[in-house]
Amino acid sequence: MKILVTGGAGYIGSHMNFKLREAGHDICVLDNLSNSDGSAAKSFKFYRCDINNLQYLDAIFAMEKFDAVLHFAGLIDVAESIHKPALYYKNNVAGTLNILDCMVKYNVSNFLFSSTAAVYGTPETIPIKETHPTQPINPYGDSKLMIENALRNYQQTHGINYTCLRYFNAAGADIVNHLGECHEPETHLIPLVLQVASGRRNSIAIFGDDYDTADGTCIRDYIHVSDLCNAHLLAINHLIESRSCGHFNLGNGQGFSVHEVIETAKEVCGKEITVEHTARRTGDPAVLVADASKAKKILAWQPCRYQLHDIISDAWQWEQVLAK
Repeated sequence: MKILVTGGAGYIGSHMNFKLREAGHDICVLDNLSNSDGSAAKSFKFYRCDINNLQYLDAIFAMEKFDAVLHFAGLIDVAESIHKPALYYKNNVAGTLNILDCMVKYNVSNFLFSSTAAVYGTPETIPIKETHPTQPINPYGDSKLMIENALRNYQQTHGINYTCLRYFNAAGADIVNHLGECHEPETHLIPLVLQVASGRRNSIAIFGDDYDTADGTCIRDYIHVSDLCNAHLLAINHLIESRSCGHFNLGNGQGFSVHEVIETAKEVCGKEITVEHTARRTGDPAVLVADASKAKKILAWQPCRYQLHDIISDAWQWEQVLAK
């Protein structure tokens, strides 16, 4: 298949490019390079394009005749979304609608959407199933849910088949292909902790230590980026074969607190990590842990690198490359 990977120069998208190529697909990468230098996509056909540039998007779709779109292009910082909501609705909603409209115009009927556990908001039950109410508490989660809802209508009206993959916390790296997490600015816990260990950052901030958890810090479900990409490959194959639309949680089903992540990083790196305690951030639920049994059953997906020690070890190898 010829597949467009939007946001394909970013963290998850760049890993996905290699996975798709290994599976024999023809890949085009689209990215505006707002959060990467493009080096991770240099071995693929690349278009530097913002998803809000409808004229350029239209020209790309007209030239390439895609069979499917894997949509990773999106803003992902919860805290930023609270302070700049318009930015998130413009990019994550309006930009995605531009892609969907091009798909309709050029008869591209398969869409894999990079969604998020943030669509659930503050969970009522743990672990979280796909049937859990969707009540996002920040503009980031709201923007993703708006597209999930729009996809239902695009399927009914235009026949676009879709799968929404609700990520929990992607982490880790692919050292073989020289890929890893490298946001600018970085906002994710594991790479920030490792930057302290490598000496690129002075300390790591813990935003709140008074949550209703065992050690008072937030608990998150971490999934290795390679396992995440394996799920995407299974999901696109399932979508093509079954034409069945739906939603899948992607997580390991176990949660680790901020404190546990820091302590594990100390063990992996053999370094001390300076911590600063600060106030809670708006929009952070205390616990987010996935029930991914649906993906395991329907997609036959099984995480391989699910131990926190392994995830941090891979990320630490990548951080040492960046720190040189």
